[in-house]
Amino acid sequence: MKFTKMHGLGNDFIVIGDRQELPAEAARLAVKLCDRNFGIGADGMVYLLPSDKADYQMRIINSDGSEAEQCGNAIRCAAKYLYDRGMVSSEELMIETFGAGAQKVTVRVENGKAAAVKVDMGKPILEGRKVPTTIDRTPVVNQPIEAGGESYHFTAVSMGNPHCVIFVDDAVAFDLGKWGPQLETHPYFPNKVNVEFATVRDRNHIDMRVWERGAGPTLACGTGACATLVASVLNGKADREAVVSLKGGDLQIEWNEADGHLYMTGPAEEVFEGRLAAEE
Repeated sequence: MKFTKMHGLGNDFIVIGDRQELPAEAARLAVKLCDRNFGIGADGMVYLLPSDKADYQMRIINSDGSEAEQCGNAIRCAAKYLYDRGMVSSEELMIETFGAGAQKVTVRVENGKAAAVKVDMGKPILEGRKVPTTIDRTPVVNQPIEAGGESYHFTAVSMGNPHCVIFVDDAVAFDLGKWGPQLETHPYFPNKVNVEFATVRDRNHIDMRVWERGAGPTLACGTGACATLVASVLNGKADREAVVSLKGGDLQIEWNEADGHLYMTGPAEEVFEGRLAAEE
């Protein structure tokens, strides 16, 4: 099996682009190959498959074998992979996701290669039950939550996948390893949840760190950056366009007032290609 190792701001993936369908053993392969000691090492695997709704379909299998509905960093990697290999001819393409429908992607080209990717991430889902949470309210903003004997307040946003955004005094220094797992599996979230800890520097700049559902702490999360901007606007802390600074770098996020869509712009990088000796 041929693969390409890619990353978006350090959120890294094993990209497979020569399959017609998701393999039956996709979950087992992800657990094995994403292991950073005994495998290739990655936050997840990305399969690019034929689609009857878009140019290609993207399926994302997390490092624990679960499937993600959407991933902003993965879709940028997918767009670069497809464009750089001539698998699409236009700088504008549609990529079908598992949980967020088909999304429009625009590639910024430099020297014949995709240098940055802008993604129309669609409208945020703010209905509590649809995020999903167990809270029947729209929107779920500044909601108290307790974990490990501590109390926080969160805002719930879905970008096709569920997010719990919590504002803290210092997101950069926050103990992800302690609080991330407890909040990911909190009873409020029937499908578990991605947890973002955010600190608003000013109305156009936000620091964010993320504990990703099914992957743990990652260097970046595109859907999480979008959810964080939405939560910041809903809580009156930021304007509708801001830089979201993650551990792996910056993303430019806009929540467009005219169409209600979120637009994410950021890089994607190819690291190396390889081939597995055998598929087990």
